[in-house]
Amino acid sequence: MSQDTDLRAALGAPPEPDFELELPPGWARHRPDRAEQEAMTASVRARAMQAHRPDLLAQAQSMLRESFESMRRGDVRAFFTPTEPGDDTLWMPASILASVRRAQPDVSLDDVVRHAIREYGATALDDDRRIVRFERDRLESMGDESMRVLTVVYLTPMPGTHRRAALQLTVTLARPLDVEADDPLVDGMRVLFDACASTLRWVRPRP
Repeated sequence: MSQDTDLRAALGAPPEPDFELELPPGWARHRPDRAEQEAMTASVRARAMQAHRPDLLAQAQSMLRESFESMRRGDVRAFFTPTEPGDDTLWMPASILASVRRAQPDVSLDDVVRHAIREYGATALDDDRRIVRFERDRLESMGDESMRVLTVVYLTPMPGTHRRAALQLTVTLARPLDVEADDPLVDGMRVLFDACASTLRWVRPRP
């Protein structure tokens, strides 16, 4: 639970709405809380020991710790990954983060959208124009390895906030250096996650 959520409850303000998405097969929703962090750390530890690679454990634990701390600082409400074992699970080097972006005294959400249109070529995801979509591609290094990371962002106002808060879905797609951003495989993942984002629906807040 974020500090903003706690403040809203203390002031008696109605809670912000929650949301649901249709996900790829085998994907699940997770909370960026301590319990989830400990569960994922235990899973990584078990896999490292099973592979007889204790040398990777410290690095993996550090990456998990930094990732969860970053999510909590960024007002991330949920993240989605392929975690359910099964023959039909769609495993891919990708994830979805769901965070809340809030208007600032000197920067409105409309300013954010205008900047995204001007700098990143943002467009409406579908005909009803409720979701704005844009993407960025960058080079990232992890130890001695480098990869290309495509980030696709979907931004939509949250009901009841008078356009002072928006839900941001951030899809991260990692790929080798020799795979271009317009590769058919990458385009297929774009289509998949565009379809997932288009299923966004608002629901009562989760307890």
